[in-house]
Amino acid sequence: MSSRSSARLGRSIALHLFLTPLALIWLFPLWMMVVFSTMPDNGIFSPGIELLPHGNFVDNFNNLQRDTNFVGAIGISVSVAVTYTVLSVLLTSMAGWALARYQFFGKGVVVAIILGTITLPYAVVLIPQFIMVARDFKLANTWVALIVPPLFNSLGVLFMRQSFSMMPDDLFDAARVEGVKEWRIFLFVALPLARPMLAALAIILFLASWNNYLWPLLINSQPGSMTAPVALGTLIGLTKVSWGGIMAGAVMLTVPMLVVFVLLQRHFIAGIAAGAVK
Repeated sequence: MSSRSSARLGRSIALHLFLTPLALIWLFPLWMMVVFSTMPDNGIFSPGIELLPHGNFVDNFNNLQRDTNFVGAIGISVSVAVTYTVLSVLLTSMAGWALARYQFFGKGVVVAIILGTITLPYAVVLIPQFIMVARDFKLANTWVALIVPPLFNSLGVLFMRQSFSMMPDDLFDAARVEGVKEWRIFLFVALPLARPMLAALAIILFLASWNNYLWPLLINSQPGSMTAPVALGTLIGLTKVSWGGIMAGAVMLTVPMLVVFVLLQRHFIAGIAAGAVK
């Protein structure tokens, strides 16, 4: 083995020795969530430390389903998250394409405003947004209120703008010379080239919608149309908290997202790397 290969192997071993404990520290709370989901409520706060699962997961889930109709809430969350992701990816891609490829009056101002919105805390716009949607538009307790207000994503617009800016101008000019319409250039030339970035953006937006709690809590007060995070929150009462049910629901919300990320991490990393380098 050459000295260069030995040095590379040594660096790899050292890196793994450094990162493995960090990965275990990050995974430990997730493992304890799984353990707590299999324990009764009185066992979660027992003096001893339990590191192995028990056998109460089915009971905890049955209690969760009885109290919240959690399966239905998951169905609502999936529908809202998928619809939101598809629409938001399309809108942010269109906005990013316009900002990257077209010249128009006030373009710099538009980009500056979009950058400025990133610095605003969500709490600043939450109450005005609620008043506008619930009182003025009378859209409370509707799917439109759950999906439409968060559609504009400033970070997604800037991310797609950077992605489209990296693409060669000659490719699009050649398509225009051939007489291809602008919307066809966007749909059939630009978007396929931006597939890794679109995949990364879709994962980020889906997770944001899946984990969104505050806005669905405010805009939707009907028990039968709650999203899964809001349904879990209803288990916290003034005199009783169903910790076993909460942990079982948290496992059901977390594990699918971890599986999706593990399966799509190659596209996610490729998209982030492609969008960050020009």
